Amino acid sequence: MKKGKVFFIGAGPYPPDLITVRGFNILKQADVIVYDYLLDKNILGFAKKDALLISTDELPGGRYSDGSSKNQKAINDVLIKKASEGKSVVRLKNGDPSIFGRLCEELSALKDEGINFAVIPGVTAASAAAAFSGIPLTARGISSALVLTTGHESPGKKDGYVNWKNVAVLDTISLYMSHENLFALSNILIDCGKPPSTPSAVISRVGSYEQKIVTGTLRDIAKKARKNNLESPAIFVVGEVVKKEKEFNWFKKTKKSLFTGISDERYFEEKLYFHIPLIEIKPLDDYAELDNWIKKISNSHKRTTINPIKSYTTMYKDKKEPSASNSQSQNTSNGVNYKPFFDWLVFTSRFGVYYFFDRLLKSGSDARSLNGIKIAAIGSSTANKLKEYGIIADLVPKNECSEGLLEEFKNVIRSTFKVQSSIKILLPRSDIADKGLSDGLRELGAEVFSCVAYRNVMPKDLPDIDFSFFDEIIFSSPSCVGNFIKRYGCLPPGKVKIKSIGPVTKKECEKYGISVK
Repeated sequence: MKKGKVFFIGAGPYPPDLITVRGFNILKQADVIVYDYLLDKNILGFAKKDALLISTDELPGGRYSDGSSKNQKAINDVLIKKASEGKSVVRLKNGDPSIFGRLCEELSALKDEGINFAVIPGVTAASAAAAFSGIPLTARGISSALVLTTGHESPGKKDGYVNWKNVAVLDTISLYMSHENLFALSNILIDCGKPPSTPSAVISRVGSYEQKIVTGTLRDIAKKARKNNLESPAIFVVGEVVKKEKEFNWFKKTKKSLFTGISDERYFEEKLYFHIPLIEIKPLDDYAELDNWIKKISNSHKRTTINPIKSYTTMYKDKKEPSASNSQSQNTSNGVNYKPFFDWLVFTSRFGVYYFFDRLLKSGSDARSLNGIKIAAIGSSTANKLKEYGIIADLVPKNECSEGLLEEFKNVIRSTFKVQSSIKILLPRSDIADKGLSDGLRELGAEVFSCVAYRNVMPKDLPDIDFSFFDEIIFSSPSCVGNFIKRYGCLPPGKVKIKSIGPVTKKECEKYGISVK
């Protein structure tokens, strides 16, 4: 059997999209992903559905205090085993694989077994800590020399590899895995000649909603870090560049917003968005109902389609332009004349679009079978998803919610009833969709058929969150509100501003006593 290949990819710290584009593209194709314990698990959502996910934490041996595995051999063995089975393997590491990532041990094991590998760089914790705290690691006139070193090794160790005297003379020092040894590290640097007044900082949980930073001097930084309960993983920065934190710490100065939905993150906003979805979209176990509606749509198209060549010949046999009555006949296009099974398809989310067209294509049909059916989208996001399938929505309400759709459909249904006695609408929706839209359309006189196209569930392993970190929380749907209460069992702190998208979501907030400002 041909052996597979192993890609070592640096995932960076939090957030998960700090991974490089190349690393992301390779990750999506992997059969097996062996990932570090401290990795932000959200990044695993980019893996293909049938990929095997293996946490190093699940392998024999346990972990060191820095989160790395004690049993390096177990990691080596699983990489060799899966690659030897012909699998495409990704070894997903925190930060950059080549910086304190035990890369040599794993590469050596693969080399001995004749297994091909490649290494994809990532954003290392030191540069991420600098970026998210406003502390430049180098700066003209302040620092032109930088050292990255481990703080996990005991400074008094006789056979240690860190030459602390050489380290102490450099402009900027960035220490990894230093949280447990801050007192000892500070003292040894002072003993090696670093002035006790040297500006210092500890940045904990870099880039995440748990990020904290404490600044001080080499003399007092350890005491301050303990007083402020900073936790690992943390980066310890020593040097005059730390003074720039007061001037450039954009992270601290920017208001923070927690977005609980699953829309794309918004970057060009005044606030800093943290994206923690409280809902997850899953396919159905059984698509018989949706497949049945799609079959009816496709069959109505096929059953009444006439021979386009014959129709063309008949229409132009006397070399005359088609009459006005012929050109305006119902759903006529290139000789195809039929009555569609539905008058309208109404999509209330981009997921409804995805799963509908997924099933349509799997049935052997495509967008041509929708000829003659008008299509509505609840908002721009849903309309953009339709465009991916070559469909431009006939109706997108200005007020992007169920109420906006109902308002637009008042005129649509009124005008339709002037030429036909009924209007049939299909609504492909989630399993917990609110019934307000379908009931409202029926009240307007439409014949409405709702069909479940996907499941809306609460994600597993939602993290513990200190909500006081945020200035505002945005609930994008009623299910986000319900899952918040179910998971955290409390109301958001009073000082945190609450926003809701749409009146239905606002009503759900009020149901639980959450005040929407």
